Amino acid sequence: MEIQNLKDRPEIEENSRLSKKYVQLQKLITELRNKELNDDVVIIINDNINSFNSISSLNNRFSKLLKNTQSKILKVIEKHHKLATENHYRNIWLALGIGAFGVPIGVVIGAITGNMAFIAIGIPIGFGIGIAIGTMMDNKLKDQGKQLALEIKY
Repeated sequence: MEIQNLKDRPEIEENSRLSKKYVQLQKLITELRNKELNDDVVIIINDNINSFNSISSLNNRFSKLLKNTQSKILKVIEKHHKLATENHYRNIWLALGIGAFGVPIGVVIGAITGNMAFIAIGIPIGFGIGIAIGTMMDNKLKDQGKQLALEIKY
């Protein structure tokens, strides 16, 4: 089963920001065509593409639907095939590192010194831990051949 194409929209060229997002979605679909996906996943992807293609006007709803379509496709391929884009886990673990490691480390340092202004010291520590864990997971994914040659930028 083949993944469908996005509808050609020459009028999108007028809005450069929207055009970049649209091209990114096209690249994602092109990358997915190179992967072995089961029919159930292809059906879900095609349903999302059909829903997106049904929108005729370029307005705020179009931009929102474009982003939602891309997110749904990425969630489906991650769930069913463990595929992800470049730096996917790095971006997730960056935030988790700051929240889960950085702030608690900062609180401990602040409590030990008696000056809670030292909470901010833990944030870069958590940032580094998160980047390290996320990069390690991305490299593992790349070694397994399950990384798409595309980085998603919102």
